[in-house]
Amino acid sequence: MQKLGDFKLPHFFNYPPYFTLQPVRDTREKQLQLWKELILDYCRTQKIFIIGLEEEFSLFTNPVIERSLSHEAKETFLSALVSEGRAEWIDKGHKKCLILWLRIQDWADCILRFVKDNGLEDSVMTVEEIRSGIESRGTELHGMDRTVLIRALKVLEHKGKAAIFKGTSADDEGVKFSV
Repeated sequence: MQKLGDFKLPHFFNYPPYFTLQPVRDTREKQLQLWKELILDYCRTQKIFIIGLEEEFSLFTNPVIERSLSHEAKETFLSALVSEGRAEWIDKGHKKCLILWLRIQDWADCILRFVKDNGLEDSVMTVEEIRSGIESRGTELHGMDRTVLIRALKVLEHKGKAAIFKGTSADDEGVKFSV
C-alpha cells in the first residue's frame, strides 16, 4: 500500500482512471465518494484546514502512476464536500476551501469534552491557549484553524455554555466556559 508521509493511501489512489472525472454517472458517484472520504481523512490526520485550488496539494498528485487531478476535478470534489456541509469556499472565486472534517457543531462538542476532561468549567482561556496551549496537546483542538475555533465557540456562546471576550488584539481574545 502506497503512503503519503505517514498516511496510508487507499487502493484506488493507484488506479489512473480515478484521477480523471468519470463520464458515467454511477462511476462518477463512486469516484466522488472515494475522493470525499480521502480528502477528509487526509486533512484530519495531517491537520489541514485549507486547500487552495491554485496551490500544490500532494494528495491531488500520484507521481507513481504519473497522474494529477485537473482543476475541474479538484473543484468538483471540493464542491461535493461543500454541498454536504463538510467544506466551505472561503472566497467567491472558489480558489480556497475550508475543510471541515468535523462539522462546526462537532467541533463545539469537542471543545466541551476538552473543557470537562480538563476541569476547565468556569475557567477563562485565551483562544490561543485552546489552539496551542499545553492542555490541548494531543487533542484535535491543538493546531486548530482559528476561524473554525471561533465559529465553534460562537455555537457554545449561543447555547449559553461559553462567553467570548474581545481583547485589544486577536492574541488576547478570551473565552469563559460555563458548562
